[in-house]
Amino acid sequence: MSTSLYRLGRFAVRRRWLVLIVWIVALVGLGTAGKMAGGELHDEFTIPGVESQQALDVLKETFPTAAGARAQVVVHAPDGQLTDPANAEAVAATFAEINDLPHVVGAVDPVAAAAGGAPGVVSTDGTIGLGTVQYDAAAMDLDPEVYEQLQDATATATKAGLEVSFGGDLADHNEQPEAGSEGLGLLAAMIILVIAFGSIIGMGLSIGTAIFGLGSGVALMVFVSSFVTIPTVAETIAVMIGLGVGIDYALFIVTRHRAGLARGLTVGDAAGRAIATAGQAVLIAAATVVVAICGLAVAGIPMVTWMGLGSAMVVAVTALAAVTLLPALMGFAGHNIDRFGIPGMKPKVETGARDENGEYHGWARLSHHVSNHAWRYLFASLAVVLLLAVPFLSLRLGMPDNGNKPESSTLRQSYDLIAEGFGPGSNGPLILSVELGNADPDTFLASLTEDLTATDGVAAVAPATLSPDGDTAVIQVIPTTAPQDKGTSQLIHRLRDDVLPEATARTDANVYVGGSTATFIDMSDKIAGRLPLFIGAVIFVSFLLLMIVFRSILVPLKAAIMNVLSIGAAYGVMVAIFQWGWGASLFGVTESLPIVSFVPMLMFAILFGLSMDYEVFLLSRVREEYLETGDNTESVATGIATTARVITSAALIMISVFLSFVLGDDPTVKMIGLGLATAIFVDATLIRMVLVPSTMKLLGDANWWLPGWLDRIIPNLDIEGESKLPPDELEADAGRDDVDDPDPDDVGERQLQPV
Repeated sequence: MSTSLYRLGRFAVRRRWLVLIVWIVALVGLGTAGKMAGGELHDEFTIPGVESQQALDVLKETFPTAAGARAQVVVHAPDGQLTDPANAEAVAATFAEINDLPHVVGAVDPVAAAAGGAPGVVSTDGTIGLGTVQYDAAAMDLDPEVYEQLQDATATATKAGLEVSFGGDLADHNEQPEAGSEGLGLLAAMIILVIAFGSIIGMGLSIGTAIFGLGSGVALMVFVSSFVTIPTVAETIAVMIGLGVGIDYALFIVTRHRAGLARGLTVGDAAGRAIATAGQAVLIAAATVVVAICGLAVAGIPMVTWMGLGSAMVVAVTALAAVTLLPALMGFAGHNIDRFGIPGMKPKVETGARDENGEYHGWARLSHHVSNHAWRYLFASLAVVLLLAVPFLSLRLGMPDNGNKPESSTLRQSYDLIAEGFGPGSNGPLILSVELGNADPDTFLASLTEDLTATDGVAAVAPATLSPDGDTAVIQVIPTTAPQDKGTSQLIHRLRDDVLPEATARTDANVYVGGSTATFIDMSDKIAGRLPLFIGAVIFVSFLLLMIVFRSILVPLKAAIMNVLSIGAAYGVMVAIFQWGWGASLFGVTESLPIVSFVPMLMFAILFGLSMDYEVFLLSRVREEYLETGDNTESVATGIATTARVITSAALIMISVFLSFVLGDDPTVKMIGLGLATAIFVDATLIRMVLVPSTMKLLGDANWWLPGWLDRIIPNLDIEGESKLPPDELEADAGRDDVDDPDPDDVGERQLQPV
């Protein structure tokens, strides 16, 4: 593998124009193909095998007009009451216009409905009205113009001095919050790279490769969306991950390339060796990320599965760009890679563990100090990590409701008005789908409504609505608690486990609890049930991959345990901030939130893969030194000395990119961004710089133990660094600048032997 990558790196340098043109054509071609094929990310939220999905399926089949999207139109009279003649007339005109809009099945004028005796449509003080609009299709199947038409139709009410805000499925789907500022993260990454390299050109190579790879990956994802349904949030997550790993992968390779140039290698040889060593580590790390993210399919939820697969596509393309496009760009840079640095700052190139006097220096000194006090640092770092993870024990999964939106959002405004006028539960009504079977509709529905009304946690029950054929009915149940409240989840389980089975015991009727609130709770329950299987599968596959890479049992086992520790610490910090509210205001969160159900699974997949980046990059250097010297302590010190600064820089870049998404309005993206940033910080500091050297010191040569029978049957990925590459090709010996060498790949004609 090393020699193949070496040839690839040299080829990309010599044929740099060809490689660059191929990438440009690929980027433009994928973008064009995606548009021509109608590729577009869109949401299709289904959860096979849960009751809320069954409730929706029943309505789609037997009562389709009740299965479409619903919009809430909240009308507020800041001065006076809605029943005042002028206000009532404006509301009536508004809802008459709404009724005439395309795709509208029916719209309920709250003032007129209240006059007819309908409960729960006008607040007791007469200032807030809750109108509903039923559509003939799901929100994700309606064009954005449908929502715009609804907003335009309320102009009559607003001109009359009334305040109008929107909620419900249609508004939720179309009011997309600001995800964050990847531009700010990119700027921070550029600053960190300039400081790390001391060179603007070196920084430009990393940033350019990452952006090119990210753009191509996103274009591929959009093209694939022509054939499958990829959710819109997948792009945000893919950009977050792809930008971080793309810059990091390029950073690792450029660092190794510059070290080769500092040794006097030709540009082609330095690039080839960088791709063969750091590039190989990048491919292994990327493979781990892809495998871990693809493991999201275990959840059994199509949206979560394709969210992961979309991100995996971007990671794979960025890794491909790192080992093909980047060496071509390094060929263009030639020996000018260290030019245009910060005045007074010399370009930095990593050296070994010892200085010219034979003394440990810098990071190697820290590693040596930790190794000399291994037990002390082991217990201290474990105590810190476990303390950070403690809040995770009180994790509560759920879905934040619109009460967490910015106050300027129409979703937040409607939420607050509904909660004020009708109670918090009106923001998340439960929709019961009733298959009547042979039951008498009048008798059964009256009895069911009575049972529901008497249930603890139910604030109100709307009159049942029969389908045209009389076989199906829909009942709306208003909880006493908000959608994200634990009490609402308890109510749903109470209805399903006790109330509804008893109500249908003597009939063949079936009642299913659905609606968006029930759907999110079902998703939480399903993910919680699959999470242990998912974690076990990801750890097992990653263990096998690292065992093959490092020819060791203890190294991958230790890596898995340490990754779990860093992820646990991230979970704990996330729970403490978002669920407990510790410092939540610093992140724009005003109240306690449940942790979004798919976030822990998504974070585990991403973090287990990303943390392997540093693990592979560090331990590949450690193993390289160990195979050469046989000295475990010295190899750890050298590995850390030559990788610590680049790992620190890479971690800072990741943290900057992830934190830039915390600045957005979406609480889900905030959780993901903060959780990822926390885990990377813990992983790059306590794990890599303290736990790794201390445990490797304590385990000694056992780190690299592998049973002979196992060594014979597992494949060899040839991760021995430069030991199997040809002799150094030095500029002084070559007498030329090899970036202009037009000769074909001559590596195959040269004897490949250890240096």
